Amino acid sequence: MKKFPIIFIFSILSITIFGQGISSLQQRKLTNAISAISNLYVDTINDKKLIETAIEAMLKELDPHSSYISKTEVDRVNEPLEGSFEGVGIQFQMLEDTLLVVQTIAGCPAAKVGVLPGDRIIYIGEEIIAGVKMQNSDIMKRLRGAKGTEVTVKIKRSNNPELIVFKIIRDKIPIYSVDAAYMIGKEIGYIKINNFGSTTVDEFQKKFTLLQKSGMKHLILSLQGNGGGYLTAAHQLADEFLSKNKLVVYTQGLNQPKSVMESTAKGRFEIGKLIVLIDEYSASASEIVSGALQDWDRAILIGRRTFGKGLVQRQLPLVDGSMLRLTTARYYTPTGRCIQKSYKGGVDKYEKDLYERYKHGEFLHADSIHFPDSLKYQTLELKRTVYGGGGIMPDIFVPIDTTRYTDYHRKIVARGIVNKLTIQYIDKNRLELKKKFTSFDKFKKNYEIDDNLLEQLKSLAEKEKIAFDSTQYAISKPLISLQIKALIARDLWDINEYYQIMDAENESLQKAIEILNKQGEYEKTLK
Repeated sequence: MKKFPIIFIFSILSITIFGQGISSLQQRKLTNAISAISNLYVDTINDKKLIETAIEAMLKELDPHSSYISKTEVDRVNEPLEGSFEGVGIQFQMLEDTLLVVQTIAGCPAAKVGVLPGDRIIYIGEEIIAGVKMQNSDIMKRLRGAKGTEVTVKIKRSNNPELIVFKIIRDKIPIYSVDAAYMIGKEIGYIKINNFGSTTVDEFQKKFTLLQKSGMKHLILSLQGNGGGYLTAAHQLADEFLSKNKLVVYTQGLNQPKSVMESTAKGRFEIGKLIVLIDEYSASASEIVSGALQDWDRAILIGRRTFGKGLVQRQLPLVDGSMLRLTTARYYTPTGRCIQKSYKGGVDKYEKDLYERYKHGEFLHADSIHFPDSLKYQTLELKRTVYGGGGIMPDIFVPIDTTRYTDYHRKIVARGIVNKLTIQYIDKNRLELKKKFTSFDKFKKNYEIDDNLLEQLKSLAEKEKIAFDSTQYAISKPLISLQIKALIARDLWDINEYYQIMDAENESLQKAIEILNKQGEYEKTLK
């Protein structure tokens, strides 16, 4: 029974993937090798592991972005792009072996039946959760499930000695692409997008409409940290800013004919000051949008050089429910730039590229970046010089701020100390904080982290054997306080409020605001 699946799977691979790219001789060679292993090997074969290892090794030889996704991983990998999963709709944290509800997602099953932030889940079904050391992934398996199915949870609330029983009918739970959307002053709107999924453009349009109603005249679009997603979503978002019949992106590969994507007349912000924020983690679809807007001189790009991913992947299902993400084409910006960085040195070297950039000073000094003349291009309207081959270079470089970061800070964040402190603080003070700060604006303006809370932070760190360093603590104290305040805001309100706190220290955003507020500076910078 072990023989048939191996040969069958490789036959399918040969038909669907190899095609004319690998000669029939080499295909037979591979089949012969598998057949010999299957029929003659001394011990029992784990055919699943053998095949998966072989596929992964083959894909690794191609490029850094072709990958194999096992059947169990397919749904999890696709969730952020599809925009939803099925479950109950809570955000939780483990607090001293207790499952604490941090937030319930508005309109979702848990919120509908009355589960509240601060509740402690003691049982899921008949299985006790409290006091049991359980991984977050194991808890999610118990809470998630098919839409329409039921899960019972028993909850302890405040000082009530009786457990409250909730029967929750699972449903689709949205995963949002837009992290933040708010007004900065009277005329500047700000929207931050974390990936490009199936719901991204709809989310953007809804937030954009709300900002317009609030008086927005100029827009700052943040793609910082946005690792990409669907090509179609990037095309549609760029279309929001470009007038009709302008090339957004084209793709082409050895076995894929040239495919062109252009803008339509549907754009909501084709005229108006636009700034796009990018950094070294902005990749793929983010680079399509920022590259198109830069090529057409439609926006000012601020930040640091992007990641440099210009390869298009196609998802190919395999017979057992697993999947290949196979690179089938390269994409090119309107000027013809392919911004894919080199991967000739192999996957390991490719994955260390950002570290090498940092080591060579690129994140601190723009003049550390050198492009050959062969990669020079001119923008389509103003004939400005831009570069291809290795990411999108911003129009205005903003160095990374390393002055507030210390080893002490990195350790307390990495060990979860800052997060744990915030959860404990919110758990004890939620009602008092809600009563005192009836609006986020009031909280943002008046709330300050007191020394007592920071002393608790030091104590928690010492319990985790993180030695206190007074010099490093003094350097990082403002950043630590800012992060705690932002986390408190997130728990009391949502992720949008979290970013409103943290963005006060976002240097690229502050530079964008400065340009938009200074008369004539936007036009001067763009030309």
